[in-house]
Amino acid sequence: MNASNSPRWRGALAGTLLTATLLAGSLAGCAGPAPELDGAAAGQLQSQVLAVTEAAATDDSAGALKLLDELVSRLDAAAADGKVSFKRHQSIKTAIDAVRADLTAKVAQQQAAAAAAAKAAADQAAAQQAEAAAAQAAAAQAAADQAAADQAAAAQAPAPAPANPGQNGKAKGKAKGGG
Repeated sequence: MNASNSPRWRGALAGTLLTATLLAGSLAGCAGPAPELDGAAAGQLQSQVLAVTEAAATDDSAGALKLLDELVSRLDAAAADGKVSFKRHQSIKTAIDAVRADLTAKVAQQQAAAAAAAKAAADQAAAQQAEAAAAQAAAAQAAADQAAADQAAAAQAPAPAPANPGQNGKAKGKAKGGG
C-alpha cells in the first residue's frame, strides 16, 4: 500500500482540502460598512486558494506549497494596499499556516517513503551483486578443484614403458662374423 493511498493520508488530504475551503469561505465575506476584504482582492485570493486545493487534490504537495507561498505574497500585498483588514489578514494567515503544516507533513512523508524505496532498491541490488560474486567464486573454486584432480590423476598414472627395454640402441643377436 503506498503512502498516498493510505487512510491516514486520505484523511489528512481531506483535512487540508477542508481547511482550504474554509479559507476560501473566509475570503468571500465582505459585508458591512467598512469591508474587511476588498471584493477584487477576495476574487484573486480565492482563485489562488483554488489552485492550492487542486494541486493538493492531485497529490502535488510540493506544488501546492509553492502556490501557498504565492497566496501569502498576494495576501500580504492586499493587506499593504489596505484591501484586507488586519483582523481578516490574521484569520486568513492562520488558515494558511494550518494548510502549510498539513502539506509539509505530507511532503516529509513522501520523501521518507521515497528514501525507503531507494534504500530497498539499493539493498536488493547489493544482494544480487553478492549472489553473482558468490556464484562466480563457486565456479572458480570448482574449476580449481577439477584442475587439481586432473593433475593428481596425471601424477599417479604409471610412466609408459620404453619400447625396447635393454637395447640401449644396439641390436642383439649374432655377432658379426660368428657363425
